[in-house]
Amino acid sequence: MSGPSPFATWWATYALATGIVSVGLDSAGYEVLSRITLGLACAAWLVAVAGLAQRRHGAWRAETPAALTTVAATAVLGTGFSAAGRQPLAEALLALAMLLWAVLLTAEAQGRRGTVFLRCVATEGLAVLGATLAAADSAAWLAHAALVLFWLGLALYCFALFRFQPRQVEEGRGDHWLAAGALAVSSMAGAKLLSADSSRLYLWNEENFSALRTTTVTLLVLALIACVALLLAELFWPRHHYDVRRWATVFAAVVTAAATLAVATALDVAWLDAAGEVLLWIAVAAWLGCTAWALASARAGARRSRVRSRARR
Repeated sequence: MSGPSPFATWWATYALATGIVSVGLDSAGYEVLSRITLGLACAAWLVAVAGLAQRRHGAWRAETPAALTTVAATAVLGTGFSAAGRQPLAEALLALAMLLWAVLLTAEAQGRRGTVFLRCVATEGLAVLGATLAAADSAAWLAHAALVLFWLGLALYCFALFRFQPRQVEEGRGDHWLAAGALAVSSMAGAKLLSADSSRLYLWNEENFSALRTTTVTLLVLALIACVALLLAELFWPRHHYDVRRWATVFAAVVTAAATLAVATALDVAWLDAAGEVLLWIAVAAWLGCTAWALASARAGARRSRVRSRARR
């Protein structure tokens, strides 16, 4: 994801991708690994928030991609804390994310790259957290509010799709994968809404449940198709240089796996759960690979800076 502040953008995208890794690992039953990655995501989130807080008020509009990514990361962290049983902290993160989202939602979208999907990602991230807390706290009003966010997120996706430049599939540097990631997080939100329904919380009648289930499954299928299409595009038009926007690719891969696991749980489909776990470990490998790539790129950049510094002497 691009933006005028690479520092804030890197930490925000890392927090988002790592937070989703934590949520996916928790869904698959790997609690210890989930807590470790949640800690890493929290550390990155704090750095990102500190970087954005140092910006002047007038500069926030220019920081919209990084700020919206931070909103999505805040919602993802809340989902992770809710899974860990820390409901008050998750509720506080939901309130903070909602406040930032309300401020940034009307900010002007920049360019025609993958960042145009960030409004959808942030909105659906809030829907995921809202539905998760609704199930944990038995709060029907929160589930219905999350449902509104779910449909709003889909509307924002359609709006972004019209703005998105198709040539980004060939020329993009990683953030074009948000076209798939936004579909996946939308499917995950739908799955969480389905799972929130229970005998204690009668949320959806048969007609509403059927419509939500059909939409959720359709979104997951579209996300999987989009991931395959974008992966093929990477083979045709390889990008060999590291870019901070590659974390959007990692996010798309991990959230697709997490969405598959969430849909499997909501609909009680065993084979889909197995497929989701396979996708999760592939995505974790991508997360580890991108981390190593980022560290190698940082070391190479530091060496070049030292060489230039010596040359000036």
